Amino acid sequence: MKKFIDTLKNIFKIEDLRKRILYTLGLILVYRLGCYVVIPGIDPSQLAALKSQVSGGLLGLLDMFSGGAFGNAAIFGLGVMPYISASIVVQLMGMMVPYFQRLQREGESGRRKINQITRYLTILILCFQGPAYLTNLHVQLPAAAFLIKGVYFTIFATFVLMAGTMFVMWLGERITDKGLGNGISIIIMVGIIADLPSALATEWGSRVSQQAGGLIMLVVELVILFLIFVATIALVQGVRKIPVQYAKRIIGNKQYGGVRQYIPLKINAAGVMPIIFAQAFMFFPIIFAKFEATSSIAVALTNSTGFWYNLIFGLLVVGFTYAYTAITVNPTNMAEDMKKNGGFIPGVKPGKKTAEYIDSVMSRITLPGSIFLAFVAILPAFASLLDISNLFARFFGGTSLLILVGVILDTLQQIESHLLSRHYDGLMKTGRLKGRSGM
Repeated sequence: MKKFIDTLKNIFKIEDLRKRILYTLGLILVYRLGCYVVIPGIDPSQLAALKSQVSGGLLGLLDMFSGGAFGNAAIFGLGVMPYISASIVVQLMGMMVPYFQRLQREGESGRRKINQITRYLTILILCFQGPAYLTNLHVQLPAAAFLIKGVYFTIFATFVLMAGTMFVMWLGERITDKGLGNGISIIIMVGIIADLPSALATEWGSRVSQQAGGLIMLVVELVILFLIFVATIALVQGVRKIPVQYAKRIIGNKQYGGVRQYIPLKINAAGVMPIIFAQAFMFFPIIFAKFEATSSIAVALTNSTGFWYNLIFGLLVVGFTYAYTAITVNPTNMAEDMKKNGGFIPGVKPGKKTAEYIDSVMSRITLPGSIFLAFVAILPAFASLLDISNLFARFFGGTSLLILVGVILDTLQQIESHLLSRHYDGLMKTGRLKGRSGM
């Protein structure tokens, strides 16, 4: 405990780090206030029906990512999800379209162009998601909830939602530049954590009654949740190190190379994306509910706690993990870069053989990583079967757990780097924190 207190004192002794933390907290406060500012023209007292609708399913996921703004019909109702969608599209295009591949190789100038294209694509996505969100509001809310009627409200509210999302993006960029951590990731994490107090309160209320098992069951749940967090950290940080030897070169009176380094191949190189893609695919069976002959199949495939839903969901996560890893990790490019820099893997010929070796190692470590990722994805279903409230069960796995662990590790890694650069002890007594490669 004394070391923890000393570490906190050291953090606030560093002026730059202290300013970054306070700046980040200030912008987070602005974001949280915006999540409760209702779109002008909507009566806040009529939002009960909307809040009950976003309690589960895809809408519940969107509400969680927006920190409750989606269910509050707030100006930040769409959050950063349009920007995330645009980023995924641009990332996939960068792996398939030669123009984007050239931009990625141009360094800082190429990155600025990619960011500009991502922003334009975000606005285009908002032009579709904004009216769709407002249409849903008209379906869920009574007519008395709308103080402004007609198409004028739709146009006006769409611009408000677009401005809200762009402002949230600006907050994320400011946090990244002058604050601490990745701004967009921090905003998503804050939105997820915002539901934690109410989830704990709901679970506490259900467990204090004798019928629910008492406080002992609540303690057991918290211990299990802690163990799940530990296992998820191991999944996020797990790497397979491939040794690389660089040829010795003598230039003038100095020797370069001749040392052994390592290529860290992550066990979960795909991050949280396979779960997001799999969740999107699991909403397709809803289409079959419209037909009487296939309605029973649709019911079985949309029951989030059912056997067939979780089996197919887990298999989709495994498949998408392999597919996304194959897209993001290119063994051929890694082998070529290694060859250009005079590096080689001991016992493996440079070039094609090196690419085949990296690919085989990646395939072997992706299998256990994908299986464990699928297990993490279906853990909320097991939690619900154990009579844990749906709101609290979200934190036992899925996208929320992986995002929380990844963002916290990245932020702590930045804090530790500031401490070590000022000759203070790190956050851990032994070892060093390792962040993740991407969300």
